[in-house]
Amino acid sequence: MDAALQWLRLIGDGVLHALAQPYYYLAIIVIGFLYMRGTWVERRLFSVRLHVWPILLVRTIVAGLAVGVALSGISVLIGASLTAEAAIWLWATAGVLALLRLRYLCFAYAAGVLGLLQWANSFVHLEDGSGWISDRAASLAAIDMPAVLLLVALLHGAEALLVRRQGTKFATPMFMEGKRGKLIGAYQLQGYWAVPLLLLVPAGADGASLDWTPLLPLLSGEHASPSGWSFTALPMVIGFTEWTRSQLPETKARLAAKSLLWYSLAVAVAALAAAWLPSLLPVAAIAALLLHELLIWTSAKQESEGTPLLVHDQRGLMVLGVVPGTPAAQMGLQSGEILHKVNGVRVRTKEELYDALHRNSAFCKLEVLNREGEQRFVQRSRYAGEHHQLGVIIAPDDSADYYVEPSPGSLIGMFWRSRAAKRRELSYASSGLAAREQAAGLALPAASEVVVDNLPEGSPNEPSSSDVVSTTTVEVDPPTPLRRSKR
Repeated sequence: MDAALQWLRLIGDGVLHALAQPYYYLAIIVIGFLYMRGTWVERRLFSVRLHVWPILLVRTIVAGLAVGVALSGISVLIGASLTAEAAIWLWATAGVLALLRLRYLCFAYAAGVLGLLQWANSFVHLEDGSGWISDRAASLAAIDMPAVLLLVALLHGAEALLVRRQGTKFATPMFMEGKRGKLIGAYQLQGYWAVPLLLLVPAGADGASLDWTPLLPLLSGEHASPSGWSFTALPMVIGFTEWTRSQLPETKARLAAKSLLWYSLAVAVAALAAAWLPSLLPVAAIAALLLHELLIWTSAKQESEGTPLLVHDQRGLMVLGVVPGTPAAQMGLQSGEILHKVNGVRVRTKEELYDALHRNSAFCKLEVLNREGEQRFVQRSRYAGEHHQLGVIIAPDDSADYYVEPSPGSLIGMFWRSRAAKRRELSYASSGLAAREQAAGLALPAASEVVVDNLPEGSPNEPSSSDVVSTTTVEVDPPTPLRRSKR
């Protein structure tokens, strides 16, 4: 009973330590900022909000806490122990790497770099000297790198589970440029989770003793410290960013989760091998780095070789996205389906879609080809004053003006890069689509900034030839600057 109370006290101290640390709150702020930017981009692209960023943030916080509790228990069983200095090394290295590219914030890179630095230091022995450099070298040499690498493996295993269960909830439709210069539909899947961990640390006589021999000390030929153990808090951040233009979000999330799981298993084996034979540490560190890069390269290669899926064809208009709470959502439309007929009329262009919707102002009947190409019918009454006429985002065509382009992003660029690259004015009269765009749009335009080709619903009164809509070229999520499409 006394031992159980002692462990509860130590766990409580560790939780308080976690709450007092700024790293977890900093991670929450950065994640919230990323989600908020994503919502801002959706409004600029489609004049509607497809995701509510506070809901996404709450969902990730709850999932991160659950993962933190599970991984903390597993780390205690295997004996993964880290000191406060090791946590600082991890966060500092990840922060420096994120200045180069935001995706380097992943602790797989920080752990790999630290493993190689520790291995290199074993040849030069900088810790044998005196001064600031020697102190830092001694601190680096004291890190239990097999435990760090095994922790990275566990985090990626948890990430695989989260991507599989929540990945599609973070999917955002985008317009991208294809190989031949034409715009195609695509999806960005981006999710982040802050994971607070409680890890073992040597605590001297005030700590609690373990009633078992953990796995890592057993492999290294050591035993649990007789002086006792305590807990330290280590907040971690896991996340993923994927682009797909050849697969549906559900398929992409499933494949990404599978790849992450295999990566987790490979790094776990390498970490356990390094614990058993310390000379294998550089191999394990390089494996953590290169295998992670292999995941990214493989995903990019699959996309480059795949055939664009979210494009229009002779069967009708491809649905790229569905706005929540709209008639389309209530009728059960999904991305990847094709609008074949609307009110009995074949539709192959936006203009035909607009005209078909106006054939019956009180009722909407759709003939849809589902993802398997099978025909189905959906219908719904239309009511006066509804905010949305239909509520679908269709794949881009040649009249689209804007697209996004994936490119490397840095932590500095995320906060300091300009959000508005160019501003221009488009005349409704010159576009030739004014009345139709007013008829079947997605949402009322926000202020004066709308994207004309994405079906914004205007005011009930048809604009005159002098009406002008202002549009702004904006930069989206750090790796995806928004540009004007090439004509």
